[in-house]
Amino acid sequence: MRDSTDSLPEALTTAAEKHFGGPVKLSGLQSLTGGSSSESWSFDAEFNQQHFQLVLRRTAGKTERAPIDKRTEAILQQLAAQKNVPVATIRFILDEEDGLGPGYVMDRIPGETIPRKILRDGEYAEARKNLSRQCGSILARIHSIEAGSLPPLDKTPVREQIHRLMTVPQIYKENVPTFEFAVRWMMDHRPPERSPGLVHGDFRNGNLVVGPEGIRAVLDWELAHLGDPMEDLGYISINSWRFGNIDQPVGGFGQREDLFSGYEEEGGLKVDKEAVHFWEVFSTFKWGIICIVQGHAHLSGSVRSVNRAATGRRVSETEVDLMNLLGY
Repeated sequence: MRDSTDSLPEALTTAAEKHFGGPVKLSGLQSLTGGSSSESWSFDAEFNQQHFQLVLRRTAGKTERAPIDKRTEAILQQLAAQKNVPVATIRFILDEEDGLGPGYVMDRIPGETIPRKILRDGEYAEARKNLSRQCGSILARIHSIEAGSLPPLDKTPVREQIHRLMTVPQIYKENVPTFEFAVRWMMDHRPPERSPGLVHGDFRNGNLVVGPEGIRAVLDWELAHLGDPMEDLGYISINSWRFGNIDQPVGGFGQREDLFSGYEEEGGLKVDKEAVHFWEVFSTFKWGIICIVQGHAHLSGSVRSVNRAATGRRVSETEVDLMNLLGY
């Protein structure tokens, strides 16, 4: 049975002692900003005269069903670490007996995740020069993880994904002609099928821990799935993740040419620029659908949130972005 917030320190201490294998002293437990399907808590732990700075990441109490479970999310990060992808070390994965719900505990990586600071603060000026190429290199390593070593992941064909997403506006009685136009374009311009590989699914500025020297960790693996690796290259380039720096398409900090060079130099597939463009259109469309869902979650009262309300207002931005991408 899942703990209440009041009993979390005791339950977490008990779980840590079981997984570490001895007495653990916890301190500084603090809730962090989380997503819609996850919650995160930072804390410090003392074990065997060693100090650990940690994060508990677990399924949120009231949530939509997460795309993948927390155990799978943790395993993917462990596999990524074996390919020298910068990720937080997983210290242990929770089990049912821990009473904390699905989740895991990982190292807390110092650094910045707020895009506004990464893109504008002088502290990250040198890092920004190489972030795009670094992203390409990291994505190549992620995509090199052997499919046979992966836990079960969704591999829905893109045609079905498009149809599934387009039902969402109908459910909420939203009429978005721009989305309907984009769907017709995507159905006519789907890239050739290729052997599916691991796709991070949410690789973008905001899910990267950055220090003055560059990227320290890739976060938020809950949208990982099997698909076309070109999807990640298109996703990071959508206008929504540029945070105002529209002339720097990769995360607001770099150019596609550097992203592609870093990817190919690290041993990634030869970049299919037409496929990347398709996935940029698809990802913009998908983000627009997510904005609709987030907005209605607030309006319906199911999850009252200023953040969700603000996200819901961004549907029109994705419409403009789609028209620009499609040449109108």
